[in-house]
Amino acid sequence: MLSIFLLELDWKELLMGHEEWSFILEIILRTAIMFITIIIGLRVLGKRGVKQLSIFELVVIIGLGSAAGDPMFNKDVGIVSSFIVFAVIILLYTIVTYFIAKNKKLEQLIEGKSICLIENGEFSIENFKKENLGSDEFFAELRLKGISQLGQIESAIEEISGEISVFYFEDERVKYGLPIMPDSLDHPLKTIVQPGFYSCMFCGHTEEKHKGMAGNCSKCKKDEWIASSNKKRVT
Repeated sequence: MLSIFLLELDWKELLMGHEEWSFILEIILRTAIMFITIIIGLRVLGKRGVKQLSIFELVVIIGLGSAAGDPMFNKDVGIVSSFIVFAVIILLYTIVTYFIAKNKKLEQLIEGKSICLIENGEFSIENFKKENLGSDEFFAELRLKGISQLGQIESAIEEISGEISVFYFEDERVKYGLPIMPDSLDHPLKTIVQPGFYSCMFCGHTEEKHKGMAGNCSKCKKDEWIASSNKKRVT
């Protein structure tokens, strides 16, 4: 049954659609032209890595990619049309960046602004809620910077590019904080058996506790706690 289906299958239509085999050479030429156009466009926009791109610049890059992609394989889309799209996008980018440089409020509106996520070893809860950033994802970013607990951090700032800038306490100023190593948050406590320092699982607020009920966090009012760590960074 399968062999009959394969024999009756129109392989040309499957592989080439409604185009002729000769269109392959045209695709190669179109792709080469648009590839060179993309390089020129990116050179005009400047040298910035993907991690450094703001939302506005990322939209521009996506627009250029879309304008370049269609004429590479779509016979109905002319290359000149894509050139015009490229020119308009680059012109608009130039105009917007000019006004952004002149107006701080416009810059913040279009590109956003840096925001403090951790201050003095604890979450800035209101700021963190505004960002579409999961705690696991955020903790992974911090671990990549050699951080094992929040008490090592004086402040952590999310830049407009999405990167996290971290400023550390000196070793002698490192304090007890919420551990962020894998599995360290799997067993929250509501009752304290061993006296010591404990951190709120939700906001990272840290305080010394004695045996008995852990109680609610004075900062966020949550009631789940994790044994704190005062481990220093290994540099």
